[in-house]
Amino acid sequence: MTTADPRLGHSVHVDVRGLRSDAVYYYRFRAGTQVSPVGRTRTAPGSRSKPRNLRFAFASCQDYQAGFYTAYQHLAAEDLAFVAFLGDYIYEGAPNPNAARQHEGAGEPYSLAEYRNRHARYKSDVNLQAAHAAFPWIVTFDDHEIDNNWADEIPQDPALQTPEAFRARRIAAFQAYYEHMPLRRSSLPAGLDMQVYRRLRFGSLASVHVLDTRQYRSDQPATLTAAQDPALTMTGPEQEKWLVDGLESSGSRWNLLANQVMWASNDRKAGPEQSFDFDNWDGYRVQRKRLLEGFGRVDNPVVLTGDRHCTWVCDLRPDFDDPSTPVVGAEITGTSITSGGNPDVAGFHATYDPIMAESPHWRYIDNQRGYIVCDVNAERMLSSLRLVDTIWATSATVRTAAEFVVEAGRPGIASVSEEQALLRRQPPAGPIYDVHDDQDAHPLRG
Repeated sequence: MTTADPRLGHSVHVDVRGLRSDAVYYYRFRAGTQVSPVGRTRTAPGSRSKPRNLRFAFASCQDYQAGFYTAYQHLAAEDLAFVAFLGDYIYEGAPNPNAARQHEGAGEPYSLAEYRNRHARYKSDVNLQAAHAAFPWIVTFDDHEIDNNWADEIPQDPALQTPEAFRARRIAAFQAYYEHMPLRRSSLPAGLDMQVYRRLRFGSLASVHVLDTRQYRSDQPATLTAAQDPALTMTGPEQEKWLVDGLESSGSRWNLLANQVMWASNDRKAGPEQSFDFDNWDGYRVQRKRLLEGFGRVDNPVVLTGDRHCTWVCDLRPDFDDPSTPVVGAEITGTSITSGGNPDVAGFHATYDPIMAESPHWRYIDNQRGYIVCDVNAERMLSSLRLVDTIWATSATVRTAAEFVVEAGRPGIASVSEEQALLRRQPPAGPIYDVHDDQDAHPLRG
């Protein structure tokens, strides 16, 4: 028995002990005469075990207003050990009457009650419920769980949100996030702070290093010159030390980073002029280079990333401007569940294919919706891009559009296989909705 306290939105966070390792369990909740549906979870392998394989999925960016969660219809039916959700579980935008479906309320959430209501709106989706009921989730937040592009105690629009108002908003958002997410009690917020970065081990096969790239970061720079400032940090010094120490001493065959924003350099303009989004690691270049140089001392590092609303598969180098520098790792940036709406596939490739020709570290790009399933064993990590044909209908078909292989002992992407370009499809004809996508905002220029 445990008490559902109204001070925590009647949520419960029960750390169950004494379970068998690498085992499936079923559970439900009972409150008075009410009984929940049955959920399924799976425990991790023992820390000293040597599992032969690990299969999981990762996803991100599920703007409720941008479309329906057709991807979760299929993700819930996969055979997985866990789902890693890499940020933007909710969006703080005001209701959009022209969207596929609407947020509740009259504007953005600021108070605890408003953030609770926003989470409740998202959790009302039956496909999201099914995905949670099917697997354990490893979660971390990005920006939209509070405010677009926030950095530590700095909101997106400091002229409109006072420091005091934003701190109160952050406290409210953190509490509602904790209440609605499968987090241990060690992540219970204490005022402005919430412990999110943590490490999970799956026997000797893999360690998952979960990052927090919001609470401790410096404010985003505005120019390419400013992005070279060695004082800028995405993680803060304490988390950076935790990450470096954990990577170098993990003892795992694979080191997987559950990460929010893109590491690989991402120029957004073809030709000699460069354009970057400095909210990503492109804005924190000295720290990025320092960490990537350290990847050379790490067994099989692979960065798993959200945020971009596109799939971006890249080799990682300490110096992206010098293709002769060694590849030290791989990054697989997954697409969104809904954010950005149904994609303009032809327009995306018309813009980014010329840039890809100038970016040898880019190995694959696409902007359709879905999630990624990863199969890991001692020899290789196979990542499958699972795409749905639409998010503007209540159901959709799914397909494996591409596969990416990382080989143990060989940094970077070893191979990419994909469906023929002619099979890349626009979403089927149907209703068209007006969707705001922050990724389409005009990027800061260097």
